[in-house]
Amino acid sequence: MFAATLDRQSSRAETPDDLFEAIATLKKDLNAIVLAHYYQDPDIQDIADYIGDSLGLSRKAAETDAEVIVFAGVHFMAETAKILNPDKQVLLPDLNAGCSLADSCPPDAFAAFKAAHPDHLVVSYINCTAEIKAMSDIICTSSNAVDIVNQIPRDRPIIFAPDRNLGRYVMAETGREMLLWEGACIVHENFSEKKIVRLKVEHPGAEVIAHPECEPPVLRHANYVGSTTALLKYAKQSPNSSFIVATEPGIIHQMQKEASGKTFIPAPPTNSCACNECPHMRLNTLEKLYWAMKNREPEITMSETVRSAALRPIQRMLEMS
Repeated sequence: MFAATLDRQSSRAETPDDLFEAIATLKKDLNAIVLAHYYQDPDIQDIADYIGDSLGLSRKAAETDAEVIVFAGVHFMAETAKILNPDKQVLLPDLNAGCSLADSCPPDAFAAFKAAHPDHLVVSYINCTAEIKAMSDIICTSSNAVDIVNQIPRDRPIIFAPDRNLGRYVMAETGREMLLWEGACIVHENFSEKKIVRLKVEHPGAEVIAHPECEPPVLRHANYVGSTTALLKYAKQSPNSSFIVATEPGIIHQMQKEASGKTFIPAPPTNSCACNECPHMRLNTLEKLYWAMKNREPEITMSETVRSAALRPIQRMLEMS
């Protein structure tokens, strides 16, 4: 234990005082790009070369000419970057930054579910593992799910996985019946309808804006429903000056930067914990990002069989978007 304590103290002593400058230097030295999701810590958002939602990040990963991709997000996002860039190094600051939604769809169970419905086309939300992507026909994001489902012939039955709430939202928007995998995000299913109603009473001029992964009772109170990028765009363009934001509160950093002068109130969870923050997203820190670049690890790897199978439905998504 004493040796471990010395190691931690030594590591802290070696961490640069100015992480922003040190990371900027490493980006040049490595020909690296830092991609960050809107739900990351504000410091990471501020150092990133690109900030976006899953669709925007996928597009950026597909087009970058950087030799090293540092993905400040969760595991499935970094996997997607590797699927699109097999010859590039993809780093994730903390390999434990997983996803409750992706974990809710185990590959073996989903393979059996798919086999029981062989006539169904599989549309999977990008918030899933590479193995689930490899079993899918088309990938979608919350930005393009409705549009993609609308492009599928109406006589073709669809399995939608893994998020049941996004699936219900797409069904309502398209008028399509779909067979849903019963997965959910621990953040978006935990917002309190009762507390949101109370906030609406306390802030009568505030609009409720919500991500489609939220539970139906929450969406019923929303003035606008959209992906993280769509919520940001709506908040910027709306003449309204205050918003109750029902998604992971990391997006509020960008909302405050791009719509200064407006008020953004994070929607509260069902209890008194900080459960509206994604515990997986918050595992990444600026210091971990620096050390990932410095040591060129942790690195995302996968078998070529899985990667090539997962690539096809992602390419279909990009073509259809």
